[in-house]
Amino acid sequence: MYLIVVGAGDIGTPLIDLATAGGNEVAVIERDEERADRAARQYDCLVINDDATSKETLRDAGAERADALISTTDRDAANIMVCLLAQELSIPNIVSVVHNPEHMSVFEQIGVNTMQNPQSLIAEYLYRAVSRPSVVDFMHIGEEAEVFEITVGANAEIAGKTIQEADAEGLLGDDTLIVAIERSGEERPITPRGNTRIAADDLLTIYSGDGVTPEITDVFGHTEDDG
Repeated sequence: MYLIVVGAGDIGTPLIDLATAGGNEVAVIERDEERADRAARQYDCLVINDDATSKETLRDAGAERADALISTTDRDAANIMVCLLAQELSIPNIVSVVHNPEHMSVFEQIGVNTMQNPQSLIAEYLYRAVSRPSVVDFMHIGEEAEVFEITVGANAEIAGKTIQEADAEGLLGDDTLIVAIERSGEERPITPRGNTRIAADDLLTIYSGDGVTPEITDVFGHTEDDG
């Protein structure tokens, strides 16, 4: 894949690292000279020290053959302009960071995929680390639903029961599904069935229509307050 990354700051730099490590051909546009020099020294990629809100700069970065462009600057206005120019240059996949939630509708109107406010996402992950320490990872789906990972505690109410038994006893709500089970000694995740038995120390991937609540974490052996 040929990828153009706009911005080599706190968000762009890890992205460049991932993309180049993944064997992709990467072009970076960074208007700050120091950041551009640093990216050029660190990574095997084309680095252009210029303003990405210029169509000519995007052409210099190889827009005509780019498979995707990701704009990561700290200014929503600049990201919008870059995305509009990328559309004019027919780049097929365009993604942007959005810092101000009020600007999300603008990106949606122009048909750009977005990642909302990275700082808020980081803050939420840090808060979850202390408020829901049992939850290994999570992802929002819509307003309330979440997919998350949780380890089954030794004294969990669900430990030792099959999914069918847990459902019959009301341990799993109507909007709660066990999506996958990772178990020590198993090379691949287990696809849950009704007769699949949950064991202590299993790492479960859960879908919950109500999100991560104390009632749900309690079932898996983790008693946590709701704030």
